[in-house]
Amino acid sequence: MSRHLVIALFLGTLLVSNTHAATKTHVISLGKTTITKFEVGPSADQYMSLKVRPLYVDARLKEFTIGTPHDITDRLFVVRRAFRLNDNLPDESSATPRWQWQRGGWLLVDRLTGRISPINLPDFDTLVSAASWYRDYIAYCGTSDDGKKLVAMVTQLGRRKPVLKKALAEGDAVNTATQECSVPTWQRDPMRVTFESPDGKKQTFSIRGHAVDLVNDPEDDSENSD
Repeated sequence: MSRHLVIALFLGTLLVSNTHAATKTHVISLGKTTITKFEVGPSADQYMSLKVRPLYVDARLKEFTIGTPHDITDRLFVVRRAFRLNDNLPDESSATPRWQWQRGGWLLVDRLTGRISPINLPDFDTLVSAASWYRDYIAYCGTSDDGKKLVAMVTQLGRRKPVLKKALAEGDAVNTATQECSVPTWQRDPMRVTFESPDGKKQTFSIRGHAVDLVNDPEDDSENSD
C-alpha cells in the first residue's frame, strides 16, 4: 500500500469521525415530578405546593424545572426553572444547609446541542409573573423596580427590548406575593394577546412583528356606552 493511499485513508477516517462527533444526538428528558413546599408571603409564613421535575441531558442532571414545557420549534423548547436556595443565616454557616425551593425564570433548551440558556425577561417577577407562550413570544405581567406597578409585557426570543411594555395597575394591587397575575391569553389570527389587571379590567393588544396596537373592540365600546 502506497504512502499516499495510507494518508488518504487516515484523513478520510478522521473526517468521518469528526462529522459523527459534530452530529451527535443529545437525549433531553424530564424526570418524575416531586411535590415540595414553597414559602411565600411577606414573612415567608405561608406555603404553596410546587411540582418540581429534574431536567436531564444525556442522563446527567442539569436543572430542576416546574410547569409545562413549550415547544418553540422542533429543535428548541422553553421551560421554567426551579432551584434550591440556602436560607442559613451567617451564624448558622456551620449547620446543615436550610434549603428552600424557589421559582426561577425561563430556560431555552436546544435538543440538538444539549445547551441550556437562561432567557432574559425584563421586569419578570418570580413571585407574581404568570407567563403565556405563543410561538416565540412570551406574555406576562411584570413589576416595576419599586414594586408599585404591574406592567403588561410581551417579549420575543432573540430581541433585547420588549415588544410591549404598558402599565396595568399601581399601588396595593401589586402587593400580592401569594397570588400571581392572571395568565395572558393569546389569539392566533390576527395575533392578539389579552391582559387582565387585578381589578378585572382587560386590555387586548394586536401584535404585528415588532409593532403593537391597542385593540378597542366594538362590543366593549357599546357596553361602556350603556
